[in-house]
Amino acid sequence: MNITLVFFTGLIVALIGVIPPGLLNMTAAKISLKEGHVRGVLFSVGVCLVVLGQTAIAAIFAKYLSQHPEVIHILQRVAFVIFVLITVYFFFIAKAQPSSQLQPKIKSKHSRFFQGMFMSAINMFPIPYHAYMTLTLASVGLLNFEKLSIASYVAGAGMGTFVMLYIYMFFFDKIGTKPIASQKNMNYSIGAITGVIAMITLFNILKDL
Repeated sequence: MNITLVFFTGLIVALIGVIPPGLLNMTAAKISLKEGHVRGVLFSVGVCLVVLGQTAIAAIFAKYLSQHPEVIHILQRVAFVIFVLITVYFFFIAKAQPSSQLQPKIKSKHSRFFQGMFMSAINMFPIPYHAYMTLTLASVGLLNFEKLSIASYVAGAGMGTFVMLYIYMFFFDKIGTKPIASQKNMNYSIGAITGVIAMITLFNILKDL
């Protein structure tokens, strides 16, 4: 297994996963714009360290699922309910919350790092996302569950997450105070993504009946 290929595969997968406007990338951009580039980078490093752990957990979980396919059917049903609830939340509940709740208030550089770790830790999307992707990549021969292969994928995922956060910071710095997207549009974007995932999951459940 070419570990370089696995690394860049993990990088690309992570890039795709962080492209939609979300709490982490938008917060990194806002911190960079309001408090300076260094603080935004520190926040992003904290995020990525947690992502490394989450991706490793996802790979271990995916390895277990590959050996117990019957568990996948149960998880599909659980995932469908979760994604439907998340979609409802972002379309009908989150949009009513004032955006000031998302404004970062911590000022010290070290606290930005730990804030990134905390916000990344409560964001559990990377675990099911990377578990699904590692299963898919393993099924097409682009990844195996050996330690070196998994380590390469995890490292690539961490780097890909950082690159996308940096891209958000870069574009925010370029456009100044003009917002990339309103909080309302951000919520709709996330809700639309989770809605599509819910429909795909439902299709897979019905197909297996």
